[in-house]
Amino acid sequence: MAPASHGSSAPGGLAATLLPVAALLGSIVSLSVGTSYAKQLFPILGAEGTTALRVGLSALMLVAIWRPWRLRPGRADRRALLRYGAVLGAMNLLFYLSLRTIPLGLAIAIEFSGPLALALAVSRRGIDFAWIGCAILGLSLLLPLGDLSTGLDPVGVACALGAALCWALYIVFGQRVGHLHGGRAVAIGMSVAALVVLPFGIAKAGTLLLQPAMLGIGLAVAALSSALPYTLEMVALKRLSKQSFGVLLSLEPAVGSLAGLAILGEHLTPTEWLAIACIVVASVGNTVTSHRGRVAAAAALTPV
Repeated sequence: MAPASHGSSAPGGLAATLLPVAALLGSIVSLSVGTSYAKQLFPILGAEGTTALRVGLSALMLVAIWRPWRLRPGRADRRALLRYGAVLGAMNLLFYLSLRTIPLGLAIAIEFSGPLALALAVSRRGIDFAWIGCAILGLSLLLPLGDLSTGLDPVGVACALGAALCWALYIVFGQRVGHLHGGRAVAIGMSVAALVVLPFGIAKAGTLLLQPAMLGIGLAVAALSSALPYTLEMVALKRLSKQSFGVLLSLEPAVGSLAGLAILGEHLTPTEWLAIACIVVASVGNTVTSHRGRVAAAAALTPV
């Protein structure tokens, strides 16, 4: 959201409001499109090889941009960076493994349960139980647990749930390195992630990873799914409130579903769209009510 001093009626104020929104939406679209094209490499490189190619090239890009060797972390920060990078690598690998048998939008929706559960775990208000119920309903429609589920592949679902857990841990460990230089910390984390996934990728794809054609496609995927989204998110974070950022980010499962439909031809059933809608509503609702709760708590502590 634009600062209050910039009126939306003025052209500059309107631009200041729309620019960060457009940047974050562009980040979400870029990530979804990049992942859709990455999935097309699965028949050649496998999910493991594609992950290694994407994460490895992303790490090289980020290292070239941020020059992380200038960072001088202490021992505790080095351990935190290792944990941060390790869960980042595991999250990417498990997410791509889930895409072997699950449509992109559904995999993103299941993965979203990780940070959503983390946010709801610290909530104690009655309204939060509504968002918990909404999220559980959405997941119950996707998980292969009963007659109402859409019958997704259990292994793919398990991988997506593993990615969800890693995303929650990624947030926890990311907060512990939040005091470091953002770009350099991400570059180190992505480098550690590359070391985690490269053995799996090499075992699966071998020398195919070094073919010029694969490297060219991998560079495009890495740019679309890492470098460009990260840059656009940095633009958005500087100008959007946490509430607005969280609400817009909650659209990612829906955008991923549309990208999967347009690029991969992944058609979802009405039940699957309903499941995605439930998870999006739960994420948006939690973001909005959490923000209002913090505002109310701050107001209560403010002297009259």
